[in-house]
Amino acid sequence: MLPLLLAVSALWAQHVLAATPADWRSRSIYQVMTDRFARTDGSTTASCDTSQQDYCGGTWAGIANHLSYIQGMGFNAIWISPITMNLQQSTSDGTSYHGYWQQDMNSLNTPFGSENDLQNLISAVHAAGMYIMVDVVFNHGGWDGAPSSVDYGDFDPLNEQSMYHPYCAIDYSNQTSVEVCWGGSTNVPLPDFRTEASNVASTLYSWASNFVSTYNIDGLRLDSASHVNMGFWSGLESAVGVYCVGEVYDDRPSYVCPYQENLDAVLNYPTYYNITDAFASTSGDMYGLANNINTMKSTCKDTTLLGSFSENHDVPRFAQQNGDINAAKNVLTYTILADGIPIIYEGQEQHYNSEGGSGVPYNREALWLSGYNTQATLYTTVAQLNQIRNHAIYIDSEYLTYQNWPIYTDTTTVAMRKGADGKAMITVVSNKGSNGASYTQNIPNTGLPANTETTEILSCASLTTGSDGSLTVPMAQGLPRVYYITSALSQSGICGH
Repeated sequence: MLPLLLAVSALWAQHVLAATPADWRSRSIYQVMTDRFARTDGSTTASCDTSQQDYCGGTWAGIANHLSYIQGMGFNAIWISPITMNLQQSTSDGTSYHGYWQQDMNSLNTPFGSENDLQNLISAVHAAGMYIMVDVVFNHGGWDGAPSSVDYGDFDPLNEQSMYHPYCAIDYSNQTSVEVCWGGSTNVPLPDFRTEASNVASTLYSWASNFVSTYNIDGLRLDSASHVNMGFWSGLESAVGVYCVGEVYDDRPSYVCPYQENLDAVLNYPTYYNITDAFASTSGDMYGLANNINTMKSTCKDTTLLGSFSENHDVPRFAQQNGDINAAKNVLTYTILADGIPIIYEGQEQHYNSEGGSGVPYNREALWLSGYNTQATLYTTVAQLNQIRNHAIYIDSEYLTYQNWPIYTDTTTVAMRKGADGKAMITVVSNKGSNGASYTQNIPNTGLPANTETTEILSCASLTTGSDGSLTVPMAQGLPRVYYITSALSQSGICGH
């Protein structure tokens, strides 16, 4: 059981140390699906057939034992999948290895380990100077059987039928239906919490406050945020006092951005769709990607707090859509260096491609089967990108709050600037792919001083700005380019400086 009663001093300590949205801006997050990241026994050969939708043996102890793998890429935060007790039996829709079919919010999901294992993981994360984000479900429970067969007494703490909406199937064209009807299937329905009811909301707020305090959690990822009445979230944020980022799974900024009025942030799904459209082929929509930058800035409250991603456990692997390794480098470069808090999903750095099918469940491969290869091409790329981002944050007080600016766009190329005058980082991405012809591209409006040496941090090549501060960038093989003033790299460890 979760130890929900804490000493007053411990509660005060947690409130003092709570990680704020401003604290999270400087973080870079590695997303872990606990069951698929690492086993306690350290195996790198244990089988995991994603098509079976079954537990494969990943644990909290396994994560703790492989924190160095995550840190080696420059990440300073991890997001782990839900930890509460789920349906334990195998169903016609598989098992609850993912953590989203919860039944008892006051107990831990035992296949992932003991409470001691979880506490040890969180202690290890904090000892490494990292933050921990936990995925939490405030929208629903999980049931094995027809909707009419649900025994609400099996749930905790919401154990009365009146605390749930009556069953109905979701009509995604109707927002009221999205908020009050049930997700899942008729085999494994997800009974929907009546979060607009004051007794339900207060119960969940109290649970969340104790949960965050008990486990010293730094941030929450809120599952199915758009399936919950919007007003619930402001109360939740007040109760927990830590950064909260909600899942609003939609490609429309006009739909996604309003949730930031009640939440610190949302996952940047509109940009995810534009990234995919831009880089999935050599004829991708680069103008759409550039326009998205400006649209998100004008529509969302604060793009610098959004969760920036290009893969996660719910969407197809990029490599399944386009296997070109250089295209993947562009995707990672954009994800990490554009506005927002970057989130990289486990396996993305190993160029996983969802063998066997597209999307769920095939995109939930066991990472241990990669052997935790720290020499993998994209592992190295992620490390380089996190390193330059961390350095820019260190030397430029405006970097994190300076909103990304597209300074050049054509059918194959987008260049963007982030950072103060004289300290700007210039990123150039392309969808031409590994077989693309070499060319040079003049990039204006860099904010860099004239006739100044810059370093391209992925290749360590030097390039001097023109008399107007512009850059004439050599592009080849569809590779991304990232430029920073060479003199500002002193003691960074980047490219030998």
